[in-house]
Amino acid sequence: MTMSMRIKWTIAGALVAIAAALVAWPRLGAPREPQLWGVEVQAVHPHDPSAFTQGLAFYEGAFYEGTGQYGRSSIRRVDLETGEVQQAEPLSAAYFGEGITILDGRLYQLTWLNHVGFVYDVYSFERLGTFGYDGEGWGLTHDGEHLILSDGTETIRFLNPQTFEVEKSIRVHANGRPVVRLNELEYVDGEIWANVWYEDRIARIDPDSGDVVGWIEAGAVYPPAQRGREDVLNGIAYDPDTGRLIITGKNWPNVYEIELVPR
Repeated sequence: MTMSMRIKWTIAGALVAIAAALVAWPRLGAPREPQLWGVEVQAVHPHDPSAFTQGLAFYEGAFYEGTGQYGRSSIRRVDLETGEVQQAEPLSAAYFGEGITILDGRLYQLTWLNHVGFVYDVYSFERLGTFGYDGEGWGLTHDGEHLILSDGTETIRFLNPQTFEVEKSIRVHANGRPVVRLNELEYVDGEIWANVWYEDRIARIDPDSGDVVGWIEAGAVYPPAQRGREDVLNGIAYDPDTGRLIITGKNWPNVYEIELVPR
């Protein structure tokens, strides 16, 4: 092959590659369509109907709950099978408790408007310290390295669990639009799951991009017609040791063990 022919083939190949990229570019830039999921209830367990649930967590097989409302906020260890509160630590009436998570033997609890969170020993509920953050406190979980915090906006922040400094943040979006009112959080198999306040669905969020990769529709578990206005879906717990998934809501009389079903 002559030099001129090599040049022609090189140019032709480059033009083909550019054309292919231009054809693919709109598809690559398009928002990702979230997958839809339903739920199947595997078991139903009793739950304190006076508990204004703000967060759930499993740790070493035990089940924990954080509750809200001024004068009624607490952290609790609960017998999942019976709903019995085995241990509880109330918050001062000056605080409205929000989300909880447990990492390395420490239970972390947010408050709504006070810009302060509390740290407890998970076994004794002894208070070990406090930490501050900007904005409101809504939901809390962790990925093994960071505390992951929602504040009611589309922004989720990743905090260093020792210094509580923000190390990164993401903006949550679905189909190119921001998703707000992100409430209780749970980290499930590499995804952030988030209740959306006043909606009976859970967002499955990519923790790197902020994309909502799936929606879990859970309204049929406890139909809205049977609840009060504030008794919304809010509470997700995942046990990585067993794969068990639990959901409930504020003032719900039961917690539900579920499995996901593609829709």
